[in-house]
Amino acid sequence: MSSIVTGSAFAQSWTLTPQSDVGFEIKSMGLTVLKAKFNQVQSTMQFDAKAPQNASTHFVLDVDSLSFSKPLLKKLIMGEDLFYAAKYKTVKFKSTQFKDLGNGKYNVMGNLTLRGVTKPVTFATTFKPSASNVNLLEVQSSAVINRSDFGMRKGIGGVGEKVNLQLSGHCAVN
Repeated sequence: MSSIVTGSAFAQSWTLTPQSDVGFEIKSMGLTVLKAKFNQVQSTMQFDAKAPQNASTHFVLDVDSLSFSKPLLKKLIMGEDLFYAAKYKTVKFKSTQFKDLGNGKYNVMGNLTLRGVTKPVTFATTFKPSASNVNLLEVQSSAVINRSDFGMRKGIGGVGEKVNLQLSGHCAVN
């Protein structure tokens, strides 16, 4: 990637653009049960493709801003058994390491805090310079977590244990 991008653009601070999608998908028996999107996301990233060992990122996701593919499940998902949104207002991720896998691919390791429980999580992430704008970086990132690891109840209404966290969009230079 560093051969594609020249100059010091990557040494700058980046934030997700408002058009980016940050959310999750829950499957059960191989079928998607629910997709959800966080509509309010605060993000920062320090990234230089020439020095990924110095990179860092931090996200704060507003739980109350969630929108759902199946709005009838909102009360269940936001309730005490799952997000417990009345008590836990945010989901946070803070990186601890970016591991360069080559060709713009990285494992972004860090700590995810959900429902007051913090656990290590690794996001498989791809960064690609935008062909149309040197101040944009395309990003795709995902990780799979178990709901119960974060104090969410198992086996509710066919909602699967595994949750696929997803980020798709662009980062812009601040």
